[in-house]
Amino acid sequence: MKTLVSSWTFWAVLSAAFAALTAIFAKVGVENVGSDFATFVRTVVILVVLALILTLTGGWQGPGAVSPRSGLFLVLSGLATGASWLCYFRALKLGEASKVAPIDKLSVVLVAVFGVVFLGERLSGANWLGIALIACGAVLVAYRG
Repeated sequence: MKTLVSSWTFWAVLSAAFAALTAIFAKVGVENVGSDFATFVRTVVILVVLALILTLTGGWQGPGAVSPRSGLFLVLSGLATGASWLCYFRALKLGEASKVAPIDKLSVVLVAVFGVVFLGERLSGANWLGIALIACGAVLVAYRG
């Protein structure tokens, strides 16, 4: 039987909780700071914390451990992450966290669609219904009439 910490759902729920805190902390943090500079500060903190984690766990790997294909996609992922963070912090600077975060979560819908289109993943009718409900829910939460 799997232990809780070896379950993907445990880590996914933690990810969602930390993402929610990110929105709240970031909204307060960008009040008197430029959104791009706020993204920079956030990135530096992440780099320092990850370096500490890798050091404490002995997780450092040499560059040769990463294949060229993996390296390319990790670089592309990093660029997409940076672009996402820049856009997210700009949106938080300009809008309410309770409106920005749900629209940001449309990434869940896009991941499902991209997974089908680019990775060949298959989704059931119930999965597609869930994706549609997430999309509608995100829009309804962000909408203020």
